[in-house]
Amino acid sequence: MRTVTVVGASLAGLYAARALRGQGFDGRLVVVGAEPHRPYDRPPLSKDFLTGKADEEQLALCDEEESAELDAEWLLGMPAQGLDPQGRAVLLADGRTLTTDGVVIATGAGPRMLPGPAYAGVHVLRTLGNARALRTELANGPRQIVVIGGGFIGAETASSCAALGHDVTVIEAAPLPLVPQLGADMAAFCAGLHQRGGVRLICGTGVAALHAGRTVTGSGGSAHDRAVTGVELTDGRLLAADLVIVGIGAHPQTRWLSGSSLALDAIDGGVICDDGCVTALPQVVAVGDVAKVGGIRAEHWTSATEQPAVAVRNLLAGRTTETLRTVPYFWSDQYGARIQFAGHRQDGDTVEIAEGSLAEGSFLARYERAGHTVAVLAVDRPRPFLRARRALRDPATDHPELSDPRSIRGPSGVHPRPSGHACDS
Repeated sequence: MRTVTVVGASLAGLYAARALRGQGFDGRLVVVGAEPHRPYDRPPLSKDFLTGKADEEQLALCDEEESAELDAEWLLGMPAQGLDPQGRAVLLADGRTLTTDGVVIATGAGPRMLPGPAYAGVHVLRTLGNARALRTELANGPRQIVVIGGGFIGAETASSCAALGHDVTVIEAAPLPLVPQLGADMAAFCAGLHQRGGVRLICGTGVAALHAGRTVTGSGGSAHDRAVTGVELTDGRLLAADLVIVGIGAHPQTRWLSGSSLALDAIDGGVICDDGCVTALPQVVAVGDVAKVGGIRAEHWTSATEQPAVAVRNLLAGRTTETLRTVPYFWSDQYGARIQFAGHRQDGDTVEIAEGSLAEGSFLARYERAGHTVAVLAVDRPRPFLRARRALRDPATDHPELSDPRSIRGPSGVHPRPSGHACDS
């Protein structure tokens, strides 16, 4: 294998490039990126970068010294437009054909958009360019902001906007946000964080339409766009809005793979891989948000950092020699609280408070199934969470904090349930 092309220059792509060099690949390494930037850290975009606590230099994941050590060709601002597996080539947007012996697909995911016309003042938050545009608008004085979507990106962005002094409302179509990730009990607690942060949360209703009124001058000084003025809900309410932030999920960036014969998941569109990130096409692996590995597509920082080493090892071997043995993990910072979760939660799991309490807003909870701990959640309990997460990763190790229920339950010996939901508060 003389040439390997990594398609995607974000976190997963960078880790794939590092793994290639770290595992002894000394051939030609090409990194193709749709954005004009070197790899940068996305999680701070909705937090410290948006609030002005971090600048672009602090987001960088790769400095000049490491770039030199990687000895890679960076083709940035150059989206891939096709994959020709028979010709072993990646087709670029400028018409070039990049011949390659191996491919790492790391194109990530893009934001889902609302249907209808595009209005000025409507933002998504996925890229550095998105964050720049939103931060500029937020600096223009107090605004009425509607965030559509109560997931982690929506909640973090709402938290940042509130911290900057804006009037913020979050719209969530489900009865509670984050139920698929956390279950109803813990989701209700997280919903209450919005009220704590002075943000109104409206649940159980969707968005019928965006309203627009006045015109604004476009970036060229001549074009004019209609600016958003309100959000109409499916229950008939109309919310005034100077800015709208859409956080309704993401979809894998796989359009460029159309016609490649690469297998994509029929439901979410992710690149189908085995447990070693290997696709059905020879010498093609996939990692990060775009990859459905062993039936699971996880849009988390840890997946993007843990999958590449295994994928590259299998790519260089020409077959699956190693599979992933990881426990899903994610975190979120909202309204001054650090939320951490690890494991595999399913409907029907029971939740128990191991330490702290919901009332004090700091706790460690565990999810149990058939007498075994399958996931843990912590709010502002980093050290206990670390121990609990290690126990999930290595269940054979003696971890009394997980194996003895008497040592981890709250004073009552049972898990408390929230008294109500924080919606429409």
